[in-house]
Amino acid sequence: MAEKKTAAKVTKVAKAQPRLKALYNNELKAKLAKELELKNISQVPELKKVIVSSGVGKKREDKRFTETVELTLAKITGQAPTSRLAKKSIATFKIRKGMGAPVGYLVTLRNDKMYEFVDRLINIALPHVRDFHGVSRKAFDAQGNYNLGLKEQTVFPEITFEDAAALHGLEITFIIKNGSKEGSYKLLELFGMPFEKGDK
Repeated sequence: MAEKKTAAKVTKVAKAQPRLKALYNNELKAKLAKELELKNISQVPELKKVIVSSGVGKKREDKRFTETVELTLAKITGQAPTSRLAKKSIATFKIRKGMGAPVGYLVTLRNDKMYEFVDRLINIALPHVRDFHGVSRKAFDAQGNYNLGLKEQTVFPEITFEDAAALHGLEITFIIKNGSKEGSYKLLELFGMPFEKGDK
């Protein structure tokens, strides 16, 4: 009876950690603590979530365009996006607060999917940006969170020629625990974020 139970038992194969996650846990955390002169390892800046979003603005009634935005976010993140309704009225776009048509879509990434996305963003997508000279070093808020804007979705290899028929921008927000402008900058720099040269 015991033999049958053993035979029926499914062996769980340990899933490999994403490259950036393993790098952070095994090397970067200790390096950051030393560089930032932190006595407690729990005070080290840590990436907690990444929000990928895109607004549709005046084109919210254009079904083809909104479907393209949804598809883009799903393809590049591996997660279904959620729609956003207007939080306030905008007369220029004829948008009323809470109106039915979504004004944008977003995906919130955490854990493994977050690290995998950031790795692809830094090493595959950003190098494909036309006339690229690095990302801004000044887009950190007071809490150390970082905002990055992309003009087109086509820099991601998951996007096909058909998906690029309706071009749209993306905003990527890095939410960083224990962040500060200096600490968050060092964290993203160690991840390989290609910051532009010049003063911070």
